[in-house]
Amino acid sequence: MNILILSAGTRNKIVQYFKKALNGDGRVIAADASDLAPALYEADGFHIVPRIDAPGYIDLILDLCRKEQISAVMSLIDPELSLLAAHEEKFRALGTMVVGSSYDLCEMALDKMQMYEWLAAHHYCCARSWTDKELFYREVEAGRAQYPVFVKPVRGSASISISKVYDRETTDLLFAHTPGLMIQEFLDGQEIGVDAYIDLISGEVVSIFTKKKIVMRAGETDKAVSFKDPELFALMERFILEAGYRGQIDIDVFEVGGRYYISEVNPRFGGGYPHAYEAGCDHMKLILNNAAGIRNEKNIGSYDDGVCMMKYNEVKIIRK
Repeated sequence: MNILILSAGTRNKIVQYFKKALNGDGRVIAADASDLAPALYEADGFHIVPRIDAPGYIDLILDLCRKEQISAVMSLIDPELSLLAAHEEKFRALGTMVVGSSYDLCEMALDKMQMYEWLAAHHYCCARSWTDKELFYREVEAGRAQYPVFVKPVRGSASISISKVYDRETTDLLFAHTPGLMIQEFLDGQEIGVDAYIDLISGEVVSIFTKKKIVMRAGETDKAVSFKDPELFALMERFILEAGYRGQIDIDVFEVGGRYYISEVNPRFGGGYPHAYEAGCDHMKLILNNAAGIRNEKNIGSYDDGVCMMKYNEVKIIRK
């Protein structure tokens, strides 16, 4: 069984974990647009490919799957998730399983306003959001909204171009210089990360891992500690099933005043997934089981709590 990891970038641990799960019974192939993506050199083989927006990109990936006899393919960046989902039938025809959710759900994850509207319509606690700044100003004047708020791109990832704003003047300035922005309520509470796996055969949520974030940097978790709360597990399972996600997903949640607010979803491995793995949630084995046609047993919360994760710098040296 061979696994293809696209846009591997700096996610060396993901490659290492898959190699360990395969235990020599298959190969991990990595791909990236840069030959200086360190995760490439952890894999059993790698390919340098064009950017995902290059003409003919998806045909090249399909051909790669055919030649390498790939059983399962996944991407580690958000925009590519939609691309894989849009061509899922072509991959299936090759015998390659796309590890991911539907095209519509991948697109909703990229569009923060669409995600907010879905959450609000389905009565989940979430941060109020506006694309019309004048409507937001009226809410402030009426005492129904207040600063600070976040001003961010409607479509985007990795916390790029997000500003914490304390007044109308700054909001006007940002909107005047950057198109496609939105205003989002500031949630002042404990940020929580959730790593979950939804079986690609049964559609059941089979694994959920939760952690309290302690230190964040550039949109990723630098330090965190695992914990368990049956109420949060139940909320996550209900949300995931109602939305219809599949495969590996990463969810951002805030705990404010004893209530859980759902913030964002990344339908892929998040940067903090190694915490879940090291605490006992081996989602690589779950993916390999599904690729082999095996349904996974439901095993939510099967990990150690009180496990701390601390990221640190490492280097990869190659000679060109």
